[in-house]
Formats: sequence, C-alpha cells, structure tokens
Amino acid sequence: MNNSIARVPCTIVTGFLGAGKTTLIRHVLASAKGRRLAVIVNEFGDVGIDGEILKACGDASCPQENIVELANGCLCCTVADDFVPALDTILGRKPLVEHIVIETSGLALPKPLVQAFQWPMIKSRVTVDGVVAVVDGAALAEGRFAADLDALRRQRQADPALDHDDPIEEVFGDQIACADLVVLNKRDLLDIVAAEKAAETIVRSLPRAVKIVPVTHGKVDPAALLGLGIGAEDDIANRQTRHDAELEHDHDDFESFVVPLPEIADPARFASRIAAAAAGASVLRVKGFAAVVGKPMRLLVQAVGPRVSHHYDRVWTAAEKRQGRLVVIGMKGLDRDGIKRALSG
Repeated sequence: MNNSIARVPCTIVTGFLGAGKTTLIRHVLASAKGRRLAVIVNEFGDVGIDGEILKACGDASCPQENIVELANGCLCCTVADDFVPALDTILGRKPLVEHIVIETSGLALPKPLVQAFQWPMIKSRVTVDGVVAVVDGAALAEGRFAADLDALRRQRQADPALDHDDPIEEVFGDQIACADLVVLNKRDLLDIVAAEKAAETIVRSLPRAVKIVPVTHGKVDPAALLGLGIGAEDDIANRQTRHDAELEHDHDDFESFVVPLPEIADPARFASRIAAAAAGASVLRVKGFAAVVGKPMRLLVQAVGPRVSHHYDRVWTAAEKRQGRLVVIGMKGLDRDGIKRALSG
C-alpha cells in the first residue's frame, strides 16, 4: 500500500434504500475525534435529503462546506460530470481534508465508482480505503430487501413485457460483492434466530471472506470503519459482480418524486399516513422533513415500507420557510397522485 500514502483515503458507503447509510455516517462524523472529514452524498432523484440531514449535525470535524451533495443521478453513471468536480472542491479545502466518506445512492452499483479511482486524474490524489455495505438486518431476516417484495415479483411475473429478473436483488448482490466490510444494521430489531438468518443471507451473497459487523442505529466505531487501507481500486479483479459484462446500467425500474407538505398537527398521525401510503403502493423509501404546528424544531421523517421513524433534528432557522417535503422512491409506475393525496391530505 506504499503508493497510497500521499493520497487522501476515501470510504465508499453503499447499501440499499433505508439500510441506514446516512445514520451510520452521522455517527462517524459525531465520533471523528478531530479528524478532518468530508462527505460526498449521492441521491437518486432531484432533491437531496441526506445531505441536509448530515449538515444538521453541526460537527466541527466536518463543517457544512465539506459536505457535497450530488442529486443529478447515480454517481456510478456520472463519474466524469459529477464526481471529479466534487473531489476538486473537497481537495481544495483548507485545512486539508484527511478522509472522504462517499455515500452512494441506494440504487448505485459501487464497482464502477471503485473503478473510477483508476483514472489518472483521480488515482494520483485519492484511494479507496474500503467499501462498506450497510444492510437492513430486519428486512433480510424477513427474507426480503424492501417492503412487499412478493407483490412486486407477482406483478413482474404477470406482465410478460417486464424483465423477470429482480432489480432489487441484483443491486443488493452487486453491493455485497464489492464490499470490504458489511454492516448488519438494525440488530436491535432481531432476536438470535433472526440475526443468524440475516447473516446467512449475506454470507451466501459474499464471493469472498468479508467481516460482518452487527450494529444498532449505525453505531460503528470509526476506528473499525476508517483506515482499512484496502486500496480497493487495485483489487478490482476480486470483486466479481453480475454486471461485469455490461458497459453501463440504468435505473429504469425505479423512480422518485417530491411531495411538498403544509404544516402538520400530529406527528403520530402523519407517520400512520406514511405507513398506509407505503403499504398500498410499490414504495421502497420515504424520507424528508415536516414542520409541526407550534413546534420550533424540524421533524425528520424516514420510512422503509411500513416502518416509519421520526424525531426532531434541529430548530428551523429564521431564513427558512416552514415548508416540509418528502422524497418518495419506488418501483416504476408509482401512483404519484394517490400517494401525494395520502401524504399531504
């Protein structure tokens, strides 16, 4: 690894929608102990939510200007247009950044991004310290990667015009195949039997020996996450995925849209509306913010299928309009009008 000493190490955090990538990164930022970090956040869709969540941390180790949001498409598809300028911005910061954390879209394949680190304009400045895959342990224990996958499979099988391969399973498999460390998140939701089942599912998808770390709320010791020193861009041959034969991939099976929200009166009832909307449609993920009547704090909302969590994350600033918004991510063909009515009614 001598050739990587002068380069800034980068940790790529991959994982499916709702696995807990942003929560894990927030914990890393809060536990950095003075190490100067930067974060690149890539989201599927036109509006960045995860970047705002991270900026709300207010941690001196990673000031807001060191968090760069890329919401123009999957980073693995737009390396030249988005990733290189983002690196230029971060590497030009003073004081110098010591480590970069890259949060990929939940739909991204990490291998093309790792391969991009072989480009001359990138290779001389940064290296892939390691690829970390965050996995939703509760979903795996239930035999799925997202809410109501059985209904999605039945729908695909009933329509001969659709490819019968499961795109969610393909994305999951490719993320696991490229990982140097797998974080089995949401351990608190699992008993011993369920935890073993989730771990076995991961092991079956691993093409090589990779450590699996069970955690709750993304709380991984940064010392176990940063500083792996893998140099993954030089180990690409050992990361075999099912998309290796393809020059590119697309995300035509998925879509996202934004729902603007008026102020809400009751967070619990609002969470129930989100759960109902997700249960009745091919919704994979809902995340965003809401303003609660009479409350100075902003309500952060995140949902994976019918599981909805919410808490107040920070005070609304005087310059902000108390306007909430949710990003909905799901399978192609979502009933947008119906979902918008359910969420904003």
